[in-house]
Amino acid sequence: MQFERITNLELLQPEKHRHLCLGPVQDLTAHFVPIVVSEFAAAAATCPILLTKAAATGEFYAGALFGLKPGESWLENFIDRGGFTPLNVQREGFFITGEHIAIDRNSLRFSETEGELLFDAADQPSTPLRQIQRVLGQLQAGVEATSAFIRALLNLKLIEPIDITLRFDGGERLRLESLYTVSLDGIRDLDDASTLSLFRSGHLQLAHIMNASLKQIPILAQLRNRLLMATP
Repeated sequence: MQFERITNLELLQPEKHRHLCLGPVQDLTAHFVPIVVSEFAAAAATCPILLTKAAATGEFYAGALFGLKPGESWLENFIDRGGFTPLNVQREGFFITGEHIAIDRNSLRFSETEGELLFDAADQPSTPLRQIQRVLGQLQAGVEATSAFIRALLNLKLIEPIDITLRFDGGERLRLESLYTVSLDGIRDLDDASTLSLFRSGHLQLAHIMNASLKQIPILAQLRNRLLMATP
């Protein structure tokens, strides 16, 4: 998300925000959360990793699927089950603009009375803020690595749409659209040079992690089914 597109962001400055406190993440409603390749292994143990296209640009990006339809997410359940919290969730309220950190002052994470201070008495980043700095650093480093992975898949024509149709005990039939995965058939058909290049770049392992994560789709459907049946 670009700094200039958000009108309520402020550059984080100790002299201006020394009394600002940080609370826990507030928004656990996203059903598809963008992730970077360094998160793939942890994500695959908990949820499906898929590709979709950004509405504004049409470019592919990778995401972890936490719910089967918009507005319906059980992120907390996944955190309890596997301990995976996406970097994009951890950084809620914080953004990078150039070499600086900006904050969304409208975010419910920020308060002047509750939570942990962002800066210590010497105006140095507190422990919670240092953790946010690490998260933002991992995200910034991961963006290009993830783009390189997706470019490699595109160049080798290894991205294919995935058909996901699910049925639930209440009679609902749900079809997920505009999602993509890696073609294993395409990988098997690669020439030796392309396969070796994919392997040496680490992209082959990432492709297989994505494919393995698809086993989480029926588990996600079972979780949704149980929760829906338990709802009065």
